[in-house]
Amino acid sequence: MPHSPPNSHAIDPRLAALPPEAVQRMHAAMQAIRQGDAMAVLRLTGEVLAIAPEHPEALRLAGIAHNASGRHDLARDALQRSHEQRPDDALVLIDLGNAQQRCGDQAAARASWRKACELAPRHPMPWYNLGRDLQLEGRTDEAIAMLSRAVELAPDFMPARILLGDALVHAGHFDEADAHYREALWRNPACGDAWRGLANMKTRPLSGEDREQLALNHGRADIGEPDRVAMGYALGKVCEDHGRHDEAFAALQSANARLRREAPWDAAAFSARVDAIIAATARLPAPIDRALGSEVIFIAGMPRSGSTLFEQILAAHPQVEGASELPDLGYVLDEESARRERAFPEWIAQADADDWQRLGRDYLQRTARWRERRPRFTDKMPENWLHAGVLRAMLPGATVLETRRDPIETAWSCYRQHFYRLPHFSCDFGDIAAFMRDSQRAMDTWRERDPGHVHLQSYEALLHDPDAAIRELLDACGLPFDPACLAFKNARRSVRTASATQVRQPLQSDTARTGRYRELLDPLRAALARSGLS
Repeated sequence: MPHSPPNSHAIDPRLAALPPEAVQRMHAAMQAIRQGDAMAVLRLTGEVLAIAPEHPEALRLAGIAHNASGRHDLARDALQRSHEQRPDDALVLIDLGNAQQRCGDQAAARASWRKACELAPRHPMPWYNLGRDLQLEGRTDEAIAMLSRAVELAPDFMPARILLGDALVHAGHFDEADAHYREALWRNPACGDAWRGLANMKTRPLSGEDREQLALNHGRADIGEPDRVAMGYALGKVCEDHGRHDEAFAALQSANARLRREAPWDAAAFSARVDAIIAATARLPAPIDRALGSEVIFIAGMPRSGSTLFEQILAAHPQVEGASELPDLGYVLDEESARRERAFPEWIAQADADDWQRLGRDYLQRTARWRERRPRFTDKMPENWLHAGVLRAMLPGATVLETRRDPIETAWSCYRQHFYRLPHFSCDFGDIAAFMRDSQRAMDTWRERDPGHVHLQSYEALLHDPDAAIRELLDACGLPFDPACLAFKNARRSVRTASATQVRQPLQSDTARTGRYRELLDPLRAALARSGLS
């Protein structure tokens, strides 16, 4: 997360009481921060602290460097010591909040940033940090207010403007989002994130002029690789919108190849991990409380398989809060791995019923705010399928829904989507097929082990007969039928996925895209066939 820019003026009250040689080192440390040289910052601030122990500005710069180096505990310690000396220093509070967040203390981080907003209401960074944090937590309306303030204070601060556009999309305010993305492009026509935002509003076709501007800027020699990759995915989308499927395929092929070179996916290693998880979850202790977790509806499976649509239908039900993609299940298991000093799933055999109940209660406590308005909630993190095998011990009362869509449509939709978490399986046809096979075989196993709680939902069946499919969905979740679920597009909530525009539209009887690419997708068809998915 961005930190506050250090002051580097020759006369700086923040460097008061330092002798001239220490001031010189502090200016050198500020320059090293701008250059991203954390080790130089730590060396220089260490020399300053040897001259002037506990100097608050030296501690602040050291904290920034520790944070940049991944030593977040050391960063928090240094910044807390600086804060104790300067409790009303907004810059210290901004950086302290960054360190607290990296250490996992979200409440403390938010409190630090809110205090910084009070102390320095015209500084954009604490407003941006708060908005970013609230958006990640799904508090989209609050995030929009904070990010709007950051953009008002710093119109050229592109991260705040882009994130505001994203939050507006998630809230369903598409015209406002479009305006912010286009404002960003007016300021920087090669802003990949702005093009990505426009392209992700999938029900709003980009224009012929957009296509020309995209192609022009995508070919520039003076842009960074992240912008070129993002524009490549967007160019694929706009070419498809205009029926130029050969050009769309070429643009997507190039973007995926670039992203894969940056961080290759190891399909064999991932399959071995799935094997290990399936084996480790074969025998789990009987749960102490079989109803624990009955509030939760997990939605799992492949990305782009219709999971957001199924969640939108459930979120229209008066008993269900649509929480979108929550990281909490993974966090709980990661923290248990850290506590045991063994990676998941290696410690599963050592966990007893009390351990699993403790972990289940931890998850429910972390997600309690999603039950403030309605008694049940959805957790739609796609990666939940990797952890679904432990749920019959950890949250035995939970419902698990696996969504499946036609394999080639799912695979091609993944290939067209720009995912940010790297490495990612979606950049190569063979990797996509292998990942899909792993996902389905794991979920087939866990459905066989716990048929009363793990249910398969078909995207195509939903399109073919919505009324019957929705009734089946609600029955699988133990929910009474409610006609509001048939009008799911009217559900008011934050949808924090790439399908935010699509799920606010009526159902389309035919969403297939792959037939338009004809023989271009023969390699994908062959990869799926080799994995037994055709």
